[in-house]
Amino acid sequence: MSKNLVIVPTYNEIENIGLLIDKVMTLSVPFDMLVIEDNSPDGTAELVKTYALKFPERIFMIQRQGKLGLGTAYIAGFTYGIEHKYDYMFEMDADFSHNPDDLIRLHAACEEGADVAIGSRYVHGVTVINWPIGRVLMSYFATKYVQLITGMPVEDATAGFKCYSRKVLETIPYKRVKFVGYAFQIQMKFLCWKYGFKLKEVPIIFMDRTRGTSKMSMNIFREAIFGVLLMKFKSLFQTYHPKV
Repeated sequence: MSKNLVIVPTYNEIENIGLLIDKVMTLSVPFDMLVIEDNSPDGTAELVKTYALKFPERIFMIQRQGKLGLGTAYIAGFTYGIEHKYDYMFEMDADFSHNPDDLIRLHAACEEGADVAIGSRYVHGVTVINWPIGRVLMSYFATKYVQLITGMPVEDATAGFKCYSRKVLETIPYKRVKFVGYAFQIQMKFLCWKYGFKLKEVPIIFMDRTRGTSKMSMNIFREAIFGVLLMKFKSLFQTYHPKV
């Protein structure tokens, strides 16, 4: 068992998950992987099981009964990681939009003092490849909107490639986050910031998937737009206790 757990939600990712596991298992820093599998009809779970037999102490899977959403998948993963005493827990997509090599850079940022390391597409301009311009603009202006509403000093508020130290997840009330997509990512960062943790953005190049089907929808985008307003409003009546 390593000190690092990479949490990867999956739904119909049979074209990607095996390749991703192969890559992560060869990195110079050891990472375990926890796949949160939402009953994919394409055989994703069966493929992950073959890798769990190959790497019995490094590959794990939680199988769920249906497509329950990204937010609940990460909540389940964080709970598993805390119970198993991992020092660092990572969020990562299964589709190679996040470069596995960058896990090492996120890990290094936390080892060097950050409480949360964020793989950022916008900290040095816009570093996104193969997205249509409309989606780039939607994502970029969404993060500017979040900055305006919340005051949170994060350039990529919707980023989903992150490393948390265990003390962060043991402190913030992550199980209360009810959002699913972008809004889940925003609220997690907002909680970390409000609780006084140090957030560091690590520049990455984001590559849109080349295999499989995107799970993005307008419902996820709408949730982020209106969820941020609700989150900010509720925060006005909450007390946050920064870390000691």
